[in-house]
Amino acid sequence: QVQLVESGGGLVQAGDSLRLSCAASGRTFSIHSMAWFRQAPGKEREFVATINWSGGRTYYLYSVKGRFTITRDAAQNSMYLHMNNLRPDDTANYYCAARDGDNGDTTFYHSGRSYDYWGQGTQVTVSS
Repeated sequence: QVQLVESGGGLVQAGDSLRLSCAASGRTFSIHSMAWFRQAPGKEREFVATINWSGGRTYYLYSVKGRFTITRDAAQNSMYLHMNNLRPDDTANYYCAARDGDNGDTTFYHSGRSYDYWGQGTQVTVSS
């Protein structure tokens, strides 16, 4: 079992920056990859970014590429989402997710159904 806790959300203005954090605990040695998803009111859950836990390879939603950066600190079992130049349409509840698997698997997983563990979410609100 893996437990995930997000933090770092808040209310900001368009153009501002935020850093979201995700702390993992439990059987973290089983993690293959971690990801950020977001969900705005009345909309479906949306993939944002993912990172391979072993090699650090990344993949992004097109609309955030160049603005957001996903990183991880494997030694501290932590993952981060650095968000720059925030826009009002970035407003959502942001969730940390993790999946178990083989470190030799190089696949990028963008479906929420591919993930085994979820955090409680942290709210990001961007005003215009």
